Amino acid sequence: MPRANFRKPSLLSRIVRRIIMVLYRWKGWKLDGRLPDIDKFVIAGAPHTSNWDFVFFIGATAEEGVQPNFMGKHTLFQGMMRNFMFDMGGIPVDRTKRANYVEQVAEEFRKRERLALVIAAEGTRSTDGSWKSGFYHIARAANVPIVPAYVNNDTMTLGFGPPIVPTESYGETLAEIARFMQSKLPGYLRFDVLEAQAEKLIEEERADG
Repeated sequence: MPRANFRKPSLLSRIVRRIIMVLYRWKGWKLDGRLPDIDKFVIAGAPHTSNWDFVFFIGATAEEGVQPNFMGKHTLFQGMMRNFMFDMGGIPVDRTKRANYVEQVAEEFRKRERLALVIAAEGTRSTDGSWKSGFYHIARAANVPIVPAYVNNDTMTLGFGPPIVPTESYGETLAEIARFMQSKLPGYLRFDVLEAQAEKLIEEERADG
């Protein structure tokens, strides 16, 4: 479901983006770290504690000159919402297709010259801090690095870490991400859970291998 070529962004998307940038600057958010100067990558963000998180990610990536993309249910890309969803960076995922969502998104990476996919790696705001593995499998399937990103609501800071090339070991990859997150928010409970999750995965992988 490719986006139409040479089409001017919809009026609604332009208005929404302008509002988002006004809110981002009005809130006084600060950036820590830079996005890598590469064409394709997955941004794995945490902690996901507010519905405002994605708004601030859009603002922060815009400051870096990058338009973030996100996954959405394919039915949202129909009718009047179609152009708006594409213009906002949406990537339709059809879970009724034979190909799973990882393969669908990996195909989008192959087709595009540039793609920065933002994923809330915890999945939901109610998580204990454990991460879902979808971001890792997408990065592996698309052969792109993972850029860890953290949000600190107390200091109004949103930061990006160095790109991490995912290895065959999900546990080792998660441990590297956890070390970055802990360096930015030491003692933060959710990141303690993330670190413990990585250690457990490494133990399980060693036992299996």
